[in-house]
Amino acid sequence: MEPERAKKGCPQCASRPGSSFTEDITMAFQPIFDLAAGTVFAQEALVRGKDGRGAGEIFEKVTEENRYRFDQLCRTTAIEVATRLGLDSALSINFMPNAVYEPRHCISHTLWTAEKYEFDVSRIIFEFTETELVRDVSHLTNIIETYKEIGFRTAIDDFGAGFSGLNLLADVVPDLIKLDRHLIKGLHRDAVRRAIVTRTKALCDDLGVAVVAEGIELAEELEALQEIGITLVQGYYLARPLFEQMQSLPNVPFGQTGRGASAAR
Repeated sequence: MEPERAKKGCPQCASRPGSSFTEDITMAFQPIFDLAAGTVFAQEALVRGKDGRGAGEIFEKVTEENRYRFDQLCRTTAIEVATRLGLDSALSINFMPNAVYEPRHCISHTLWTAEKYEFDVSRIIFEFTETELVRDVSHLTNIIETYKEIGFRTAIDDFGAGFSGLNLLADVVPDLIKLDRHLIKGLHRDAVRRAIVTRTKALCDDLGVAVVAEGIELAEELEALQEIGITLVQGYYLARPLFEQMQSLPNVPFGQTGRGASAAR
């Protein structure tokens, strides 16, 4: 695609009537830590209003007509703000599969933005949530395969929150899955949750899929996850999202868990 067309994005999508998204947005960032390496694995970009409004208020402005433009704006804004802040890890960006019409055309503006800011596409992880209604699984598979061919990584977010997790995983094998907070909550005292998470980790190991535990709020949850062997972690216990800022160290020292971690806060 010619540079000027790539700058504007997919012509078919951009020409859709009533497709503009006029809210001024920026990003907050929440780190995903790699406890085994003692580093930040990735920073997840979370949409915010320029005036500080939360994601909920921004999403209220998203409609069927402007969803494509909103999705594109989130992608490019995440790359732009992350570059300005000097990101030195991977960048995780949430996207809407139903806002993608033809994956190779619709990704053109994202690629143009990455090139503009000299942002290596291999550092970009595209997350989609299991709970979003996907009209056509073959369409989603096409998106994931296309993104992998380009060099992006992909992740299923909120895995376990819906009822199609294993069915979806059978059709779409991403690079990562992010276990839903509902599976993590109280993991240390719930044998059923612990068994589910343990088996899911083993399954993903067999498939070559990395597992991220999100929504960690207690030291005991973190300790249980480490006992299971999950070391990619995210949650308020470790670090909250920061408006146009990035946190490089968790609230507790790497490798410190249990009561010692609680005391260190």
